[in-house]
Amino acid sequence: MTASHQLVYFIFAIVLVLALILDLGLLSKKGKTITIKQALLQTLFWVALAIGFFVFVWVEEGQKTGLEYLSAYLMEWSLSVDNIFVFILIFNAFKVNEKYYPRVLLVGIMMAIVFRVLFITVGVALVEQFHWLLYIFGVFLLYTGFKMFTSNESEEFDPHDTAIYRFLKKYLPLSGTDGNGKYVIRVNGKPQYTTLFVVVALLAVIDLVFALDSIPAVMGISTDKLVIYTSNIFAVLGLRSLFFLLRGAVSKFDYLQQGIAIVLVFIGVKMLGEHYLNQWMDKNTQVVLSLLFIVVCIGGSIVYSISHKKKGTPKDITDGSMS
Repeated sequence: MTASHQLVYFIFAIVLVLALILDLGLLSKKGKTITIKQALLQTLFWVALAIGFFVFVWVEEGQKTGLEYLSAYLMEWSLSVDNIFVFILIFNAFKVNEKYYPRVLLVGIMMAIVFRVLFITVGVALVEQFHWLLYIFGVFLLYTGFKMFTSNESEEFDPHDTAIYRFLKKYLPLSGTDGNGKYVIRVNGKPQYTTLFVVVALLAVIDLVFALDSIPAVMGISTDKLVIYTSNIFAVLGLRSLFFLLRGAVSKFDYLQQGIAIVLVFIGVKMLGEHYLNQWMDKNTQVVLSLLFIVVCIGGSIVYSISHKKKGTPKDITDGSMS
C-alpha cells in the first residue's frame, strides 16, 4: 500500500467515525421517529460527505481514481433504492413499530457493512489471484441485468418465504412479538428471539444478496480496493436516511430498475471486452465515459419514472394495505 493510499484510508476512517457520532449522536434520538425533513438533512449530509471525499481522492490519488470512486459510489447509491424497496417490505411484513425503525436499520446496516467488507476482501483477493474471474463476473452481470430489465420480481418478494427466515424459524425459538424493542426476551426462563432480531438478520443478509450484483459491478469500474471499500461503505451508510426519505416515494420509481439493468449490462460488456477496449481507448477516457453513461441511465430512468406512470402500478407499499 502506498503512502498516499494510507493517508486516504486514515482520513476516510476519521471522517467515518466523526460522521457516525454526528449522525447517530446528534441528529438521531432513541425511540423517536425520523421526519422527512430530518431524513432529507441526513441524506444531504451523507451525500455531501461522499462528494467531499471524491474531491479529496481526486487531489490525493489523481483524476482517474477520483472518477472511478464517483462512478462506483453512484452505482452503489442507485442500487440502494432497490434495497430500500425490499427493506420496506420486510418492515411491513413483520409489522415493526415505526419508533424502532432507526435502531433496527442501524444495527442491520452495521452488520451489512461487516459482511460487505468480508465479501469485498475475499472477492478482491480472488481476482488478484485469478484475473479471469472478472470475465465470469461480466457474464453474471449480463445475466443479472437482462433478468432485472425484464422482471418485476421485487414486487413479489415475500420475507416469510426466504431461506434465511426459514432457517431462523427452524433453528431458533421465535417469539412472534417485538419484545418492546428488545432483540431477545426470556419466556419461562428460556430465551426467545423477537421479530426485531429477525428483521435485523434479514436486512443484513438481503443486503449481502444485493452485494452479489453491486460488488462485481463496482469491480467492473475499478479493481482498486480503496475505491471498492470506500464507495460501498459510503453508499451503505447513507441507506438509513435514504430509507426514511424515499419510503413513501420509492414505489414511484417504476423504471429505475430498468436504468440500473442497462448499467449492469454495460459494465458486463465492458468487463468482457476489456482486452480490446484497452487497445484503442486509454483508462482515463474509459472512466469518464463510464461515469457519463451511469449518470445518464440512472438520471434518465428517474426522470422517466416521474413523468410516466406504469399502468396498473400498485399503491404505495407504505400504505395500510400492506401492514
